[in-house]
Amino acid sequence: MAVNVNQVLDRADFVWCNGDMFQTQYLRLVDDNAQADDVLIEAASESGELFFTKVEIEQAEDMGDGSIRLKNGALVRFLTSAVVH
Repeated sequence: MAVNVNQVLDRADFVWCNGDMFQTQYLRLVDDNAQADDVLIEAASESGELFFTKVEIEQAEDMGDGSIRLKNGALVRFLTSAVVH
């Protein structure tokens, strides 16, 4: 199942990746000018930073429960501030 990139970005106040929570620092919605290697999301926590490119998100598998699995096997969930307690 294909991932709708802009729907993912719309709920990306926080990024949960393999059990670690990161707060979004930068978001770029996809438009006609977006290239495959453009960074769409940058997120940070006390333990480090992560970023996702357009192609990484597009090639991810939609798990159907609000999470995606990247090609490298990482399980990622994008969360809005309303769901983080």
